[in-house]
Amino acid sequence: MSSPSRQGRLLADVGGTNARLAWQDGHGAPIEHIQVLPVAEHASLQAAIRVYLGGLGRQPTAAAIAMANPVTGDRVSMTNHDWSFSQAALRDELGLTTLRVLNDFTALALALPHLPAHELRQVGGGAAVPGAAIALLGAGTGLGVSGLLPDGAGGWVPIAGEGGHVTLPAATARERAVMDALVRRHGHASAERVASGTGLLETCQILCETDGVDARAFTSAAAVTEAALQGRHAQALEALEMLCGVLGAVAGNLALTLGARGGVYIGGGVVPRLGTWFDTSPFRERFEAKGRFEAYQSGIPVWVITAQQSPALLGAARALDARP
Repeated sequence: MSSPSRQGRLLADVGGTNARLAWQDGHGAPIEHIQVLPVAEHASLQAAIRVYLGGLGRQPTAAAIAMANPVTGDRVSMTNHDWSFSQAALRDELGLTTLRVLNDFTALALALPHLPAHELRQVGGGAAVPGAAIALLGAGTGLGVSGLLPDGAGGWVPIAGEGGHVTLPAATARERAVMDALVRRHGHASAERVASGTGLLETCQILCETDGVDARAFTSAAAVTEAALQGRHAQALEALEMLCGVLGAVAGNLALTLGARGGVYIGGGVVPRLGTWFDTSPFRERFEAKGRFEAYQSGIPVWVITAQQSPALLGAARALDARP
C-alpha cells in the first residue's frame, strides 16, 4: 500500500478539554474536515494528530497549532492538561517543512478582523473606532486573553500574553470570601480561578461550603450552569453571575490598558453557551464601573463571538500565511 501523499496544512486549536483539528489545502483554501477530539481520551498531542490524520488519509507539509498555554521555547506544556511536547520533535515526527505553534488566543486574535458580522453579537457600547486597539478574552477551561495592536501600516500585531492569570479583581464581600478561599487552596487567586469553566465549578463549591449547602451534586461546570439558568440553585446562580462580573472587570481593565476603542471580543466556550442571558448578567455593569473613566468605557463595544467553527483555526492559518 502506498503512503499518503504529502500536501496541504494541518490546523489545530487545542484547549484543556478538546482539540479541534482541521485541514486546509493551502493558502486561502477553505478550512474543512474539522474534527473534535477530547484531550482526555488521547495520551498526547501526537497521538491525537495520528488519529486525525489516519482517518483523513493525508499527510501535511505544514502545520499550525494553537495551544491553551504560553509558547516561549521549544518545549510546550499545557497549563490545564498534562500534554507536553518538543516542537522540533513534533516537526520531525510529522515530517513537516513548517510548524507554527502559538497561543490559542493569539491565534483567535489573528482571526478577529476576518469574522463576519453574523458571527458576532454586540453587548452594549457604541461603534468601534477604526484603527484603534482591539481587546480579546474568553472563558473556557481557563481564561484566555489577547488583543490586536495597529502596526501603523494598516495591519495588526497580535498580543501573546497570559492575562488570565492576573490577580482576581474581587469587588464585593462574597467575591473577597471566594478569593480568600482560593488563596488558601492555591496560594494565588487569579481571575481564571473564577472566570472559567473550572473556576465556575470551584466557585460554586466554595459558596456552598461557605453557606453550609451540600455541593456534591455539582461535578462539572455544565451542571452548575444548568442549575443556575433554570433557577434551581442559589449558589449556582451566584457563581455564574460572579463569573460574568469578574469577566467584565477583567475585560474593562484590559480595555483601559490597551486603549481598546476598537472593541472588545469575547471568545471561549462558556459565554456563547449562555445565549442572551449573558447580556443582562453583571458583565457590562462591571465592565463600565471604572470611576472617572466610566464614560470612556461606556462607548466601547463588546461582541460575543458566536461562530460555530473555531475561529482560532482561521487564526492558525493566518499565522502560516504570515510565516516567511
